[in-house]
Amino acid sequence: MYVEKLPKIWSAVCIGVYLVAVVELGVDALPQDVGVWLIVSAAYLLVLLPCIAVPVSKAIYHRVRVDPGRGLLSVGRERIALTDVDPASVHEALRRATPGPVQRNAASAWSVDAPLRGLRAADRRAPRLVGGGWAVPMGMDSVVISTRRGEALQIATRDGRAFLTALAGALAPVS
Repeated sequence: MYVEKLPKIWSAVCIGVYLVAVVELGVDALPQDVGVWLIVSAAYLLVLLPCIAVPVSKAIYHRVRVDPGRGLLSVGRERIALTDVDPASVHEALRRATPGPVQRNAASAWSVDAPLRGLRAADRRAPRLVGGGWAVPMGMDSVVISTRRGEALQIATRDGRAFLTALAGALAPVS
């Protein structure tokens, strides 16, 4: 089985900075300025929410799990039977060079599959992004594999090589 660990450092840092700022403000303002303290704390929360939205999005739409016992590849909200995955495409993706940080950021900037005209992967003849998200999060690696029916699938992952190795190992008994 392969399960990607989701990073929690960014969320912990953001929440920690928020709490330190709110407590520091509270030490100066409380108890006489409770209303002002609540308003400013809420304003700080409006800054915090976008900062933790990306890790939450990664957890929902780009969590990758290969489960050979159940015969499933789970990516975000989608489940793909391992029997539907083309093993040759997985081995071909494994042979490709591992992209560096600059290439990953550039690729994720162009990997959009939003439900808008012109931004759908099918409109651009690009691989369909699996999982339910609209784009590959900046900095994440992505791999392209195909199904036995020939549909190209793009999967956002934190470690493309480890994911493809686990997927190839899970497909060995299936194929």
